[in-house]
Amino acid sequence: MATTTTTTSKNPKPVLKLRMRVSVGEVIAIGPGKIALLEALAEQGSITAAAKSLDMSYRRAWLLIDELNRSLVEPAVASATGGQRGGGSELTPAGRRLIELYRGIEAEALKACAADVRKLLKLLR
Repeated sequence: MATTTTTTSKNPKPVLKLRMRVSVGEVIAIGPGKIALLEALAEQGSITAAAKSLDMSYRRAWLLIDELNRSLVEPAVASATGGQRGGGSELTPAGRRLIELYRGIEAEALKACAADVRKLLKLLR
């Protein structure tokens, strides 16, 4: 999620958060939560650890990944079941590319409207 800078004081500065979503019918195929989950999976190395890092249940994380994978031409996450270590999950090249594109679009959108964002934030206390 793209944001402007903020401080941790008694008087926090206003923060702009872009929350881009791509819907297919009634399904949010790509959104900020799914991207954050993919980033956490890449960082943590497992769905369980990624879910915990986001204060999310494993079931919720698994459902989001399943919905995302079903929405894409190529899956974002590859999972292996069973085995001595109980399987595992990792980002596919498509998953890494999805994160890169999503974050790039956010950055470009913020850059394109930076002057208007500054004007908007000046309207706030």
